[in-house]
Amino acid sequence: MRHVPSSDTAHAGVLSFEEALVPTASDFDRSRWLYVPDHYSEYRYLLGTRGSNPLICIGINPSTAIPDRLDNTLKSAERIALHNGYDSFVMFNVYAQRATDPDDMERELNPLLHRENMKAFTWLLSQFSSSPHLWAAWGAIIEKRAYLPGCVLDMASIGQRFGALWFTAGPRSKAGHPHHPLYLKKDAPLDPFNDLTDYLKSIQ
Repeated sequence: MRHVPSSDTAHAGVLSFEEALVPTASDFDRSRWLYVPDHYSEYRYLLGTRGSNPLICIGINPSTAIPDRLDNTLKSAERIALHNGYDSFVMFNVYAQRATDPDDMERELNPLLHRENMKAFTWLLSQFSSSPHLWAAWGAIIEKRAYLPGCVLDMASIGQRFGALWFTAGPRSKAGHPHHPLYLKKDAPLDPFNDLTDYLKSIQ
């Protein structure tokens, strides 16, 4: 299955994060899955499993994955999270527009979608009683759109408020980009992303 955006998100209609949190009719187990919005649309804020010790994996943008039908990237993310001692995982994305091919992402940032995505990120981090663990996993795809590094900068600022700890997995690229989860071994360890600030400055 492939998702090609039917239009830019400004014309597709975007629910606020608060609106997207309101349950609607759905056919998945809410006690197991976190899925916001809880129906398939042109964007996705959150998808993951519920637990007391989740690893938040951060990619660039969502594709077709839904509860009980994860794509290969999310399957890999879940395996690595479990191997590293977490009991669950949540997939968050730098930009919330669905597009299987990042080349299909909209050329210009939709400020509304970004704002609501940052609300989702803030809400997610607020659920932790201790420092959230964030796995940077966007790969070189961050170079696809000029607005993406700025989105990550906003996330870094929010993460700092919550004392978040950043990690990578696998070798980083020559440009310093963290490795994408898809081709990592399931026993890949997490490494501290101590130079996140310098990295973000380097890609601006």
